[in-house]
Amino acid sequence: MSPDAERFRPPLNPLSTRVVMAGVFLGAVIALALSVTFSWTSTLPGGAGGGEGKLTAAAEEAFHSPPGSCLTWTAPDASDVKKVACTQPHLFEVTGLVDIGAQYNAQAPFPNLDQWQQIAQTKCNGDVAPYLGHPLDPYGKLTTNLLRPTAAQWADGNRQLRCGLQWAGPGGGLQPTTGPAKSQDQSAVWDPGTCLALAGKGVGDPVPCSRPHSYEIIATIDLATHFKDGYPKQDDQDSWLDTECNKAADDYTGKADLNAKKLTLGWDLREQESWDVGSTKVNCKVAATLSDGSGFQAVTGSVKDNAGQPDPSGAPSDQGGGKSSTPPSSSGNP
Repeated sequence: MSPDAERFRPPLNPLSTRVVMAGVFLGAVIALALSVTFSWTSTLPGGAGGGEGKLTAAAEEAFHSPPGSCLTWTAPDASDVKKVACTQPHLFEVTGLVDIGAQYNAQAPFPNLDQWQQIAQTKCNGDVAPYLGHPLDPYGKLTTNLLRPTAAQWADGNRQLRCGLQWAGPGGGLQPTTGPAKSQDQSAVWDPGTCLALAGKGVGDPVPCSRPHSYEIIATIDLATHFKDGYPKQDDQDSWLDTECNKAADDYTGKADLNAKKLTLGWDLREQESWDVGSTKVNCKVAATLSDGSGFQAVTGSVKDNAGQPDPSGAPSDQGGGKSSTPPSSSGNP
């Protein structure tokens, strides 16, 4: 097995232990996705974060969407949030309705961050499998979320919550998905040609490959095309992907010499919990790692264009993609 395969793989954490506040429409989505916390913006519709502004009609409709509804928006403050068909690209799919009035009466203060996170974990995680018709991949791209009332709605007595699913990138930014969640492949993969930002020494959200980035996706491979008799041990995955990802790298780069570019080839490995729910796809990727193994080095340009190469300074970057996820430790999966 190539020594390069020993890189790119941070510890994996089940969804139940990864919690983040994401500043999304209505100031109201709690994403159970990462291990960092984001602040609410002060310009969200409805005076998110404690303001007393009025919700737009579209935002009111979005907040009161029934299970099975899909929502999307493009504005940074999500002021243009709207319902769309789930067959169209969207950022949030409502999976269930919850009323917490029995636990929080009319005099109850607006919950703090820790309380909202606890509510999200206890109220939303248990209903996901019945909604999907199968378990949620604990290491997959979809994570459970909570759409809560604004502070103004709470003060008016609104105790209704919407649980849902979304795809949050490594830097916390929401990524569009297409199709109902129950029919989506949950494999945590990116399209070939995607570059993920470098945030500190770790991984951020997608950025143009012309910007400094942590790694570039060069291929998606389905393990199930080769391993047909059940879940393969990760050593077996490694051995097969060593060959397949090297082939993919030759095809993607025109047989560029990655070593000469000081770039490393890596790939994902799948856990059995993912395999058991049908998440069998992995990414092959290229990156430049720091000499001390503590994380990634900035690369600028696409290796497909024979331009991708590490920053000559060798320093990590803080550009783009939001906050860092856990820095990589070993083997083929960031």
